[in-house]
Amino acid sequence: MEINEKLFKALANQTRLDILRWLKDPLTHIDVVTCETVQYELDHFGGICVGDIVRKAGLAQSTISSYLAILEEVGLLTSSRHGKWTYYRRNEAQVQALGRLIEESL
Repeated sequence: MEINEKLFKALANQTRLDILRWLKDPLTHIDVVTCETVQYELDHFGGICVGDIVRKAGLAQSTISSYLAILEEVGLLTSSRHGKWTYYRRNEAQVQALGRLIEESL
């Protein structure tokens, strides 16, 4: 991972940082749905549905979708589509690479 202005712009928004934190441990942070539902989503789709993130954030779906797209574009999230739903999860390898980048370069 190289120093990338777009990456740091993606991290310069509190809600996008919150999303990364929520997806680190969704069973703790996504409390809008039941833990069984969150666990089902994690087990079967490898992530959390956009709708659950929207409810947690309390922002418009279009805003959250754009935030998720930005985080995915810089490699911090991955997504998978199942029917009409898209599920997001953290890209742990890229999150760890970001930590090393900050440690080594800044």
